[in-house]
Amino acid sequence: MNRIILISFLSILYLNVMAQQKIVQTAGRDALGDFAPEFAHLNDDILFGEVWSRNDLLSLRDRSLVTITSLIAQGITDSSLTYHLQEAKKNGITRTEAAEIITHIAFYSGWPKAWAAFRLAKDVWNDDIKSDDAKAAFQREMIFPIGERNTAYAKYFIGNSYLAMISSDQIPFANVTFEPGCRNNWHIHSAEKGGGQMLVGVAGRGWYQEEGKPAVEILPGTVINIPANVKHWHGAAKDSWFAHLAFSVPGEKTENIWLEPVSDEQYGTLE
Repeated sequence: MNRIILISFLSILYLNVMAQQKIVQTAGRDALGDFAPEFAHLNDDILFGEVWSRNDLLSLRDRSLVTITSLIAQGITDSSLTYHLQEAKKNGITRTEAAEIITHIAFYSGWPKAWAAFRLAKDVWNDDIKSDDAKAAFQREMIFPIGERNTAYAKYFIGNSYLAMISSDQIPFANVTFEPGCRNNWHIHSAEKGGGQMLVGVAGRGWYQEEGKPAVEILPGTVINIPANVKHWHGAAKDSWFAHLAFSVPGEKTENIWLEPVSDEQYGTLE
């Protein structure tokens, strides 16, 4: 029974409906639309629109790993590798993982190719060096662990988030940590009866907002009660790491529905 509740909690917290995300790419048409329209179509609509979008077969993270490995192995270290390294970072590959991946590739594809790839990768993950230091400092501010990076559902967040399960017994709950500026998409905890979610601020400063209402600041000790079937989002302030405990409220026929991202314009108005 506890296992069922735990699985339900994680689904409500992050994702219950694993709908495919269609990737929209226009690089081919932008660069070659007039000169080679069929090539542009194959690049934008087939390679990215269909192959990259089959994330029910391979995750975006897995496809990024395969792609950067293939490019480095061929010695392709131009703007295309830079682009795919940037996408790999967006798809959840960390600075430490990128360094290990390129080191591994070096033994099979050649040392000079790895050196060339490292020069590009250092620029892509440069900001993460400062981020790692800030993360360690934030961890010292709170009793609960930050946990592991939320790579599986990163596409439903702007910025990086982390998850640490605190308890899986009785009422399972987790500590969710957001880097500065990170927030989840608008979403709804739907239920026919009961349901919803409760947040308790742990450390740092963040925001919670229901559709059509002003955003509410979350500080350590702030309690947010989220009714079922209400569209909302939550995340960190622009200038602060943020962590909250997340409790699911039991209900009947509960489902988490992910919606559109919180736009930079909406988020930018919050101080």
